[in-house]
Amino acid sequence: MGMLSEFKDFALKGNVVDMAVGVVIGGAFKSIVTSFTSDVLMPPIGLATGGVDFSEIVIPLTEATAEAEAVTMNIGTFANTILDFLIIAFAIFMVVRAMNAAQKQEEAAPAAPAAPSKQEVLLTEIRDSLRSR
Repeated sequence: MGMLSEFKDFALKGNVVDMAVGVVIGGAFKSIVTSFTSDVLMPPIGLATGGVDFSEIVIPLTEATAEAEAVTMNIGTFANTILDFLIIAFAIFMVVRAMNAAQKQEEAAPAAPAAPSKQEVLLTEIRDSLRSR
C-alpha cells in the first residue's frame, strides 16, 4: 500500500473528518465567545467598577521613547482571555455532560430480547408436540 493511499485512508476516516468539523466550528465559537466577552460582558463589569476598561489595564515595564513603543504587561487583555476560556470550557462541559447523559439513558434502556435460535425453535416444537400426546 503506497503512502498516498495510506494517507487517503487516514484522512477520509470518519473520526478525522469529525475532528476537522469540530475544529472549524470551535474556531467560529471562539470568535462568538470573544465578542460576547469583549463587547457584551466586560462593558457592564467595567461600568460597575467605575468605568474601567479592562482591555486598557496594563503594567508598564518601560516608557515609550522616540525610537520604541512602551513595553507593557497587558493584564486586562489577559483577564478577557481567561474569561473567554472559562466560557468556552463551561460550554464544552455542558455538551459533554449532555452527551454522557444521553449515553447513560441509551445504556439503561432495556434491550429487546433476542430472537430464539433455530435450535430453540425446534426444541419448542418438539416439547409442544410431546405435550399434545
